Amino acid sequence: MSYHNPVLLKESVKGLQIKPNGIYVDVTFGGGGHSKKILSQLDDKGKLYAFDQDVDALENTINDDRFLLIHQNFRHIKRFLRLHGVSKVDGILGDFGVSSHQFDVAERGFSTRFEANLDMRMNQGNAVSAFHIVNEYNEKDLRNVLFQYGELKSAAGMARMIVENRMKQPIKTSEELKSALGRFLPKHKENKILAQLFQAIRIEVNQEIQALKEFLLQTVDLLPTGGRLSLISYHSLEDRLVKRFIRNGLFEGEPEKDVFGHVEVPFKKIGKLIIPGEEEIEQNNRARSAKLRIAERI
Repeated sequence: MSYHNPVLLKESVKGLQIKPNGIYVDVTFGGGGHSKKILSQLDDKGKLYAFDQDVDALENTINDDRFLLIHQNFRHIKRFLRLHGVSKVDGILGDFGVSSHQFDVAERGFSTRFEANLDMRMNQGNAVSAFHIVNEYNEKDLRNVLFQYGELKSAAGMARMIVENRMKQPIKTSEELKSALGRFLPKHKENKILAQLFQAIRIEVNQEIQALKEFLLQTVDLLPTGGRLSLISYHSLEDRLVKRFIRNGLFEGEPEKDVFGHVEVPFKKIGKLIIPGEEEIEQNNRARSAKLRIAERI
């Protein structure tokens, strides 16, 4: 099965400052590229746990006594590590967003390139799919999804047009959705707007923003002093959350100061934002929007 090349592979693993006998977690296993790199730096006492909610990823599991793949969403990281007797780890790597494999399998419905049923579920066991959101959300909720997660200026008009079209018959496929929204897709901007539209629906289907927040909050308890976070984001909504959390330990507002004016935050930023170089983007076009942030538990 063809999966994508891991993005910022050397940089993200280097950011973990791996101890050969340490315990590490790759919360977005996918094709296993990052996991293999981490395992190559562990000795026989080291351990790597990986998470992936997509059943397709299970086919890529690594046959290694030091490795365990957990078929779950990373929003449940603490609970499932605890089930395996783990309460602290030395580093956590996350490569968020959709894998190239998910984009390239037409029937998953993630890509704007293919005619496909409206699906977009990362966990195919989930009840809610893109079909449910497009056909059952009321106009106000649809508008909010398109505006918040797609940052679409025409969110209100698009939501209204979806509701009008589905009253005639359900919108079942990506092509039917594009057709319903044709007036909002001028030729010179069509691909960009469709990418924003699909992103918005996908984020809602998979509750990606909520899952990321829940995950980040749990890293505070999982990492001891000196433990590392190495996190790759692909769109501004994710990156903003990661950046604020590393800086403040919060997603909104500013942390409280003590009586001496000091701020207690759980992490310190390590280095500057890292983005792929021209060569990596040339070899892997999907790396172009990647942003890597590294942090250390204080």
